[in-house]
Amino acid sequence: MEKKIEWFKTAHVYQIYPLSFKDSNHDGIGDINGIISKLDYMKDLGIDVIWLSPVYQSPMHDNGYDISDYLKINPMFGTLEDMKNLLNQTHQKQMKLIMDLVINHTSDEHEWFKKSVAGDPKYKDYYIWRKEKTDVDSIFGGSAWTYHKQAKAYYFHLFAESQPDLNWDNQAMRKEIYDMINTWLDMGIDGFRLDVIDLIGKDIEKKIFSDGPYLEKYLEEMYHNCFEYRDIMTVGETPGLSIERSATLTADPKMGLDMVFQFSHIGLDEIPGQGKWALKKLDLLELKETFNRVQYTFYQKGWNALFLANHDQPRALTRYGSLKYPKRSAKMLMTFIYGMQGTPFVYQGEEIGMTGIKFKDIDSYKDIETKQIYDILKNQGKSIDDIMTSIDAKGRDNSRTPFQWDDSEYAGFSDVKPWIDVNPNYKYINAEQSINDKSSVYTYTKTLLTLRKRYDVFTYGDFEIYQYENTKHFSYYRTYKNTKLLIICSFTEEAIPFDLPHKHYEILLSNDENYKFKKNKMLPPYFSCILKIGD
Repeated sequence: MEKKIEWFKTAHVYQIYPLSFKDSNHDGIGDINGIISKLDYMKDLGIDVIWLSPVYQSPMHDNGYDISDYLKINPMFGTLEDMKNLLNQTHQKQMKLIMDLVINHTSDEHEWFKKSVAGDPKYKDYYIWRKEKTDVDSIFGGSAWTYHKQAKAYYFHLFAESQPDLNWDNQAMRKEIYDMINTWLDMGIDGFRLDVIDLIGKDIEKKIFSDGPYLEKYLEEMYHNCFEYRDIMTVGETPGLSIERSATLTADPKMGLDMVFQFSHIGLDEIPGQGKWALKKLDLLELKETFNRVQYTFYQKGWNALFLANHDQPRALTRYGSLKYPKRSAKMLMTFIYGMQGTPFVYQGEEIGMTGIKFKDIDSYKDIETKQIYDILKNQGKSIDDIMTSIDAKGRDNSRTPFQWDDSEYAGFSDVKPWIDVNPNYKYINAEQSINDKSSVYTYTKTLLTLRKRYDVFTYGDFEIYQYENTKHFSYYRTYKNTKLLIICSFTEEAIPFDLPHKHYEILLSNDENYKFKKNKMLPPYFSCILKIGD
């Protein structure tokens, strides 16, 4: 079977973080059968593709991104039969299912690593070993080299020490990876999100990690061995790649990446060069410049994924919006990002306006990266208050609290205490309330996704910012053939002056139904709308 041309360009994707989505067996942990019970919810929202974060066998040091067996399901989530049932029922509802594929590294409990440690000739070079370590830091903090007493050598890990990097220079290892991928595809999986895929071509000696000299070689080899003749969807997570490089990779069919998660906008609220924990206020002009480049570059070639949040990033509403105007700013952010060209990726709970959480102390956090950076910053002499401010803003657990289904105890996620605390605002932010409210974030999201299907301009139109130098609103045109849209998004709690340069228009969507342009010269706080221009 060959790929049906470009179906992924008009698809709407919903990311599920299984631990926190829905518990069906009363253990406080989300699971596969819980997901099955909510398929109609996603279908009704307007979702075409479900992206499932890892459910493979794992010791869960990094919540499943440390895989100990690629072909087994973690019992905490269910069984392989449950997985097949999820796939079958998803297909019955005319949706597709893609899995997370973590192939830069494995768990240190993977059989390959155990055999590598033991010196098994076949597996010895499946991982990266050195007699002496070099000066390279892990992304999670600390050295990227850990000494293993049994192996009497250092192994390399760009993430946690429990996540040793695979040696992609080893052809036998690559073949096993490709065989595993094909096993899942033969089972009917509709594609993959490729975790930190820009790292697999690294050259450690030259300290080139992202976009290393062998990246294209390995991507093309994987394409020919796994993806070439299949009607699937692939999205590469490429945090280390430039906008232009990301577009170039997705434009080349032989690279096997239909689209990428491009991260150029993610670091704009960080002090340059100081990492994600060093915070600064978002500059709207920087945001405009970044998205202008993204939209222009990918319009020329390649394809992009649209997102503001995921399991590794804070909730968009807390990060970019306003807790004073939560519903308005949540709708505005949806309009802002999903009005652009690219494939929308909705992160679970985003569609009901879920917010980030601030835990009282470090013990309430579960994330391995968060706990590691807490210790590092504390040892550097940072104050606890400053550390917690950064963690509250950027910690990954910010977006990993249980999905808020209703206002019952534990938010309808489970009937027992969940693995991580529920956000206390579940009493008034939950799916049950949102579905029945015509003014809710859920209803707005559903309407927005419907509009994307109705108008080709969202998929194929060009992009032009309106009033580029304005520091309060981010507004832009989308134009395709005879259709022209003006998408207006206010990023401030202030009422701001705005002159609409058109007399004839139709309001397709607005987060303030009472607002009339003809009577007002000021935009309300966090206002957003989509206008179809008639002149």
